[in-house]
Amino acid sequence: MDVLSDAITAMRTGRAHSARTERRSPWAVRHPSFAGAGFHVVLQGICRLVADGSPPIVLGAGDVVFLPHGTAHEMADPFSEPPAAPRLTPLVGLHDQTSPDRPGASTVTLCGAYLLDRARPHPLINELPEVVHLPARVGHDPSLRAAIDLLGAELKTRRPGADVNIPALLDTLLVQMLRGWLDQQSASGTAVGWAAALHDPAIVAALSGIHSDPARPWTVEDLSARAGLSRAAFARRFSELVGRPPLRYLTWWRLTTAARLLRDSDAPLATVAHHVGYTSEFAFANAFKREYGLAPGRYRAGPQPRARRDTRRTSTPDTHTGH
Repeated sequence: MDVLSDAITAMRTGRAHSARTERRSPWAVRHPSFAGAGFHVVLQGICRLVADGSPPIVLGAGDVVFLPHGTAHEMADPFSEPPAAPRLTPLVGLHDQTSPDRPGASTVTLCGAYLLDRARPHPLINELPEVVHLPARVGHDPSLRAAIDLLGAELKTRRPGADVNIPALLDTLLVQMLRGWLDQQSASGTAVGWAAALHDPAIVAALSGIHSDPARPWTVEDLSARAGLSRAAFARRFSELVGRPPLRYLTWWRLTTAARLLRDSDAPLATVAHHVGYTSEFAFANAFKREYGLAPGRYRAGPQPRARRDTRRTSTPDTHTGH
């Protein structure tokens, strides 16, 4: 799998929710915060989004807003006074449906939510801003527009096969929104962190190696050769963009992959340890406990805690191989 797909897979859990909604002025809806990511797409009309801690954004037809951290926000008609008490609608309560508000709708939106497991936060997702606005532009990002059109049609008509199509289209839309943000950052020339890393061929080559074969006993020399850089130049650039030295990221990704396997499978602990590059079940258990605060068996039994968050961005070489 590629790095972006892995970042999504590491955090996705449960079923995504979506709805197509029509509303007539005046209206306002308040969405509380939740442990996931939400989105809104304006299909017709105009509205205003106000997310907690962010300035208001006026949205027109074709605009997309992605809220990767489940930030509380309000959607409202911008041209008239909204109701004194906006209606409260949890995004996670949507159920792949069309939800008419009142006859004579002036604003039509698609909205939805993805459940994310914050116990295994990927730094690519963590670095996203509270609100990602992808404005509509003629001829811009046809893949995103196509995903929106298909999802809107499925929610509106509910033809046979919708129960298969809608979840697949929601996954497609999530990828397209993340690609849109990454491309937006690259085009602006201001990309930093993971947005810059995924547009850097040398760093992408190293990350792809780690993600495609985490069990391999990678060294900094191996990864720098894959990246086509000197050891020192590679270690410096990788640490600056990814936020961890190469081998520390390797260890982190191994344990993140192990946590997903513990959650999603009944594979024996020795099998999980071997799959992520640990020849000793004891060494794996110790490393896992350092990261998650629980032994692998207790983690699998649940409830699952929030992982220890490493916010350090350092270029100090990491010599720990995870074996």
